[in-house]
Amino acid sequence: MALYEHVFLARQDITPQQVDALVEQYKGVIEANGGKVGRVENWGLKSLTYRIKKNRKAHYVLMDIDAPAPAVHEVERQMRINEDVLRYMTIAVEKHEEGPSAMMQKRDRDDRPRRDGDRPDRGGFGDRGPRPDRGDREDRPRRPREDRA
Repeated sequence: MALYEHVFLARQDITPQQVDALVEQYKGVIEANGGKVGRVENWGLKSLTYRIKKNRKAHYVLMDIDAPAPAVHEVERQMRINEDVLRYMTIAVEKHEEGPSAMMQKRDRDDRPRRDGDRPDRGGFGDRGPRPDRGDREDRPRRPREDRA
C-alpha cells in the first residue's frame, strides 16, 4: 500500500467536536477500503492567507494514511461533497515523519534571528562604512532648498 499525507481545512464556524467527527468519518472510509490511518494532528483554528468561500479562518487537520489509491480517491470524493470542508490536499510520501510535524513544533523566540542586524549572514545598516561614491560630506557647504527659501 502507498503512504500519503492528507491535510484538510474545515470551516471556521464548526466546533472542534465536529472536526473530530469529520476525522472519524474519513478514518472509517479509509479503513473500510482496506487502509489505515496513523498519526492525526489537529493544528487548530488558523487564519487563512486569503478568504475561501467567505471564511477568514479554518480548522487545519493532518492525517498520515497508509492505504490503496481507491481508498484515498473515495475520501477525496466525499470531501468534495461535504460543505464543511473548504480545501484538501493529499501528497504521496516515501515514509511518514517521526514525531510532531513542523506546524506542531514549538519554536522559541530566542531561536529566530532578530531584526536589528543580529544576523550573522548580513549586518545592520551601521556597519557598512563610508560610501566611496559620495566623498567627504562634512566639508561641503549646504545649500538651502529652493522650496523653503
